Order: sequence, then C-alpha cells, then structure tokens
Amino acid sequence: MSRERQLTGLDRLLLQADRALRTLSPGAPAHPRPSPARATEEPQLDDRERRHAAGLMRVNHSGEVCAQALYQGQALTAKLPDVREEMEQAAEEEIDHLAWCEQRLRELDSRPSLLNPLWYGLSFGLGAAAGKVSDRVSLGFVAATEEQVCKHLDSHLERLPAQDTKSRAIVEQMREDEAEHQHAALAAGGARFPAPVKGLMTLVSKLMTSASYRV
Repeated sequence: MSRERQLTGLDRLLLQADRALRTLSPGAPAHPRPSPARATEEPQLDDRERRHAAGLMRVNHSGEVCAQALYQGQALTAKLPDVREEMEQAAEEEIDHLAWCEQRLRELDSRPSLLNPLWYGLSFGLGAAAGKVSDRVSLGFVAATEEQVCKHLDSHLERLPAQDTKSRAIVEQMREDEAEHQHAALAAGGARFPAPVKGLMTLVSKLMTSASYRV
C-alpha cells in the first residue's frame, strides 16, 4: 500500500501562494454553501444607500481576505499537526464568506477593495508570526480577531440600510460563523489576550475598515 506523501516546506509555500492567488482573484473562491441571501429579493435602494451598502460589504470582503491570510499564515508556522489542520479547516469555512461578499458587491454594482493585496500581506505576516511564537498564542490571536470581527459585524447590521435584507442575511450568517470560530479557538487552548492588546487590534481594524470602505 502506498503511503501518503508528506508535504515539504517548499510544498507548503507553493500551496500558500496558490491560495493567495485564489483569494485575491475575482471570482476565484469556490463556495460549497449557497449564499444565505439567495432566496431574498433585491431591495430598492437609492444611489446613496447603494453606495453605503457597497462600502460596508467591501469592508466585509476585505475582512475575509484578512481572515484567509491570517489562517494560512498560522497554518504555515503551526507546530502541532492538529492545530495546523484546524487553521486550514477554518480558512476553508471562511471561503464561503469571501464568495458571498464578492457576489453581493457585484449585485450592488461595486467591486472589492483595491487595497486587498496589502491587507493580505500584512495579515499573513501577523498570522505566521503568531504561529511561530506558539500554538497557544496563535489560537488566542484567532479568538481575539474573531471577537473583533463579531463587534464589527454587529455595527454593520446597525448601519446597513434597513431594507437591504440581502446584505443583512449575509452579515447575520457571517456573524454566527465567526462566533463559532472564536469559541472553538478558545476551547482548543487559545490564550486570552489582555485588554491593551485587544485595544491595539481594534485601532488597526478601524484603520483598515476606514480605508476599505472608500478604496
């Protein structure tokens, strides 16, 4: 019986490069779960509401690009095989969100942020650095990040046009999934980050969202 080939460091780097291209290329992500907004009729939005909804969904799309890069960076440097597999599985689940947001942006006659390659590179570096420190820190970083994302999605549910039920359906499902990822990371042994670290993460997140909303 043939034995499954073990991936080398170069193999993993090539896989990460392929995933980066698929993440950043429009229309590339495959999503097994259908969009939660598939059965919802397109709402009537004026130009201002449409631009605002598109800006918020562009921010959400950028957030998912960051999530892909974060998980992939952590998977590259994770020390324990089970932690690496958990990071790779989380990245696969986040692909749904990436595809849903991209689809909604097209429906709103808009596009993803032009800054996504920058956000991807920064997030990949942070994820790889966290994984290099320890798996406990890496999982804790996931939990803290997902906590920030949940707060961010809550604010978007408040700010989206009331009649934009399609965008709301997507954001609500994303909110549920991100909360599950947060709890799973803590249950797997993730460190609980102190308030000052979370405060710095919030500041960085605000800079990213402000830029992605416009560009």
